[in-house]
Amino acid sequence: MDRIDVLRAFVMVASENSFTKAADRLQISPQLVSKYVSRLEETVGIRLVNRTTRKVHLTEAGLRYFQRAQQLLDDFDDLEHQLSDLQDDARGLLRISAPVSFSTAHMARLLTDFRKAYPHVDVDLQLNDRKVDIVEEGFDIALRIGNLKSSSLIAKHLAPIRLVMCASPAYLAEFGTPTTAEALQQHQFLSYSYMERNPLWPEGHDALISNNGDVLVQAAIAGAGITLQPTFIAGDALADGRLVIVLPELAPEPLGLFAVYPHRKLLASKVRSFLDFADGYFGNPPYWDANLV
Repeated sequence: MDRIDVLRAFVMVASENSFTKAADRLQISPQLVSKYVSRLEETVGIRLVNRTTRKVHLTEAGLRYFQRAQQLLDDFDDLEHQLSDLQDDARGLLRISAPVSFSTAHMARLLTDFRKAYPHVDVDLQLNDRKVDIVEEGFDIALRIGNLKSSSLIAKHLAPIRLVMCASPAYLAEFGTPTTAEALQQHQFLSYSYMERNPLWPEGHDALISNNGDVLVQAAIAGAGITLQPTFIAGDALADGRLVIVLPELAPEPLGLFAVYPHRKLLASKVRSFLDFADGYFGNPPYWDANLV
């Protein structure tokens, strides 16, 4: 008895909540579908479905097995399709979660070029600065910025993320340009709420706290204080002089832009194609740092 056929029968029964409907979809007899599911339950040693005269209900174990079995079948189908042309094989909807400020500035260009190369892949880009649960929320890939901690996810480094302290020339003219860490005690700060607090910044000196870096950069340009921001947000203002880097020698170590995805030996072609395309796309150093010292 073919294990793939057994899995397909179980997944179809779980999807249709019916042996009869599953049999119709698979174009085999309901008796054979029932035999397949019974054999699977014997193999795993636990009941996966509760049968009634009209419907089939998954047990808790059945629900967990169904989710994994569906992914295994998708991976198996993807493996079979890899023998065809790789570009044409990349198709379907690719769901990506990504940070708000980075995406509004840089993802449109990447995704436009990606879809030119892989026109059969549609993209659903959801912007969110919180750390989404990729599996539970149904994402294929999440872009994350930081120093990633150990997890069950696979992470691919896409670009370095440089952080700088900066302020407007008008602010520095009024309050002075700090030349030492101690001089920061005399200044006001514009702080990003999702970032660990800079140990150089004294408590109680936050003029503005926000969960959006674009707001903080605009406030800094308006003269509200000093902010610590990635150059992918502040780069344009730094390049044209609206912002000035202060104490560059005290800048934190660069972070990284990572693409993270569930740990699977076989990636769907749409995921694999995006990861390969994004690798090196932004450059090293990335293009938003090209005009910065």
